[in-house]
Amino acid sequence: MGKKRKVGADEVALKQSGAKKSKAEPAGEKAPAAVVEAGNGAAKDVFRNKEKVLVLCSRGITYRYRHLMTDMLELLPHSKKDVKVESKNNKTTLNELADLKGCTSCLFFECRKKKDLYMWLAKTPSGPSAKFLVAGVHTMDELKLTGNHLKGSRPVLSFSAEFDQLPHLQVTKELLTQIFGTPKEHRKVKPFVDHVFAFSVLDGRIWFRNYQIAVPAPLGKLDKAALEKMTLIEVGPRFVLNPIKMFSNSFAGATLYENPDYVSPNLLRSNEKKAKAGKYVKKVKAKQRRKTHLAANPLQPDELADVWED
Repeated sequence: MGKKRKVGADEVALKQSGAKKSKAEPAGEKAPAAVVEAGNGAAKDVFRNKEKVLVLCSRGITYRYRHLMTDMLELLPHSKKDVKVESKNNKTTLNELADLKGCTSCLFFECRKKKDLYMWLAKTPSGPSAKFLVAGVHTMDELKLTGNHLKGSRPVLSFSAEFDQLPHLQVTKELLTQIFGTPKEHRKVKPFVDHVFAFSVLDGRIWFRNYQIAVPAPLGKLDKAALEKMTLIEVGPRFVLNPIKMFSNSFAGATLYENPDYVSPNLLRSNEKKAKAGKYVKKVKAKQRRKTHLAANPLQPDELADVWED
């Protein structure tokens, strides 16, 4: 018979405390990330940003708006692209597409009548979501600006002071932060911060600009004088967001905010047609008045009209 194994002091203390050994984890499962504090050795959970954005558009989108969506895909390395969807269908199906792609947010470009572009910002699947009318679209290919930054780098998000003054702008700021803020530990992200996403509020609209951070410094270590000479060079694209509505859920739910100053593009085009039609009606009425005047006031026959005919 074999000899009995000697019991160590650690195992005796473990038996006396009544604690059980932890079972081995199954293959493929990872323990939650934890960090040990230096003072007491207690484990503390660490927040990991696993934000992923689903970017897609509706059928019938024009080439210009499609190029804008392509520019946004290049600026957001944590985004995923999907095929075009029917805008007439229920938009809540986009939550299922985001779930299948493993995304937590959705950036949806909806084009109507091949003229108007609407942008949806939504947190899937529970919300909130916001709908904007996109105007003043200029893509990177159109602008041809001198600015340039590394593809896949992380941006600095800059918001104007107006975002903290109104409740609906505070919600919009949080949506923009979570969608346009690139996670630090994403596999496609490069460990550099070399450009700025600027969101400014003017005339009730949100203006988007993308700038490169240019530092005129030597190849060595940056000094304080070089940091003070940093400049911003615009890269593109450009667009303006006109808020329409904000909903409590993703693409649906109760209306949290509705812009009272919003005017539909269809109404603007209708008023323009009516103004042009009014000019034509004025011309027709003027001709009719002229005919009526000539009929009511005929010219008197001239006695000398036939003098030179002989």
